[in-house]
Amino acid sequence: MKYSGKKNRYHRKAYDRKKDNLILIGFMGSGKTSVGVRLSFVMKRAIEDTDKMIEKREGKTISTIFAEEGEAAFREKETALLKELSGTLQHKILSVGGGTPLREENRNLLKQTGTVVYLRIQPQTVYERLKDDDTRPLLQCEDPLERITNLLNQRKDIYEAAADIVVDVDGLEMEEVISKILTEYNKKRERTKKMKLLVINGPNLNFLGIREKSVYGTQDYQYLLQMIADKGKKDGHDITVFQSNHEGAIIDRIQEAYFDGTEGIVINPGAFTHYSYAIRDALASITVPKVEIHISDITQREEFRKISVTAPVCDKQIYGQGLNGYLMAIDFIAGFSKK
Repeated sequence: MKYSGKKNRYHRKAYDRKKDNLILIGFMGSGKTSVGVRLSFVMKRAIEDTDKMIEKREGKTISTIFAEEGEAAFREKETALLKELSGTLQHKILSVGGGTPLREENRNLLKQTGTVVYLRIQPQTVYERLKDDDTRPLLQCEDPLERITNLLNQRKDIYEAAADIVVDVDGLEMEEVISKILTEYNKKRERTKKMKLLVINGPNLNFLGIREKSVYGTQDYQYLLQMIADKGKKDGHDITVFQSNHEGAIIDRIQEAYFDGTEGIVINPGAFTHYSYAIRDALASITVPKVEIHISDITQREEFRKISVTAPVCDKQIYGQGLNGYLMAIDFIAGFSKK
């Protein structure tokens, strides 16, 4: 078995820190900004605010963007910013606009970026906090309280579905809100985490039990699939297995993993191991733990099999352990995510 070098240990740290972001969502007036600032002090982390980031980039206020370009254009700017942050934000607190989680794409991006905390608030509390605030474009109407109530009713289920943690803030002092958030956040980190994993098998792996039995064993591909399924059930992981004999299909599946919440990849690239720089580049683009697996001991075979162009962008390489190597790779990723 082979461990990755210094470069990939850096990628591991970047991945862990990104997943450690804390993201605040909730309706306007729920206190995301003030809570975020206080959390920044307590947790000793920098804070970012998506509304402020957009205002800075556009050179105009949110109200002006709404008035000049419309809400749809503003939402596009939000999504574009979240895509950027999902790959770059590290060990921070992020406060997002009240309407940000309304898009399914945004909810997925928030989940990929860190732990999402929903500050839940009642309509009357929002009204009392914002009744004199003329900078909220959605509240410029004849009956702000009715508008707040209707919007909260529309968004309640969406907010809750987007959240990892829900904290009711009505009637609480700031320190009480902070205490509740930190308590639940620490509990979540301590719990054994169900991981979403992807196992990719390259060319000819579907011919297990048929091809070169003296090298790859007599168990067929269906046996491997069942073994991985049993492992997922036993350990509580959600494991998807993908196999293709085509380079482009494997690249497409790796890229899809960037968007679908995959938290670790086990890959047996087959013969592509030795020459597919395209698969190597796709793997390098995904900052989750990755393990390259080979059933046989490639160091004891033909010279060309000793060369892997994909291993340098993975966090570990396992070879010569038979089908059990897949289980070892899954355990490595599960342990890796807890460090």
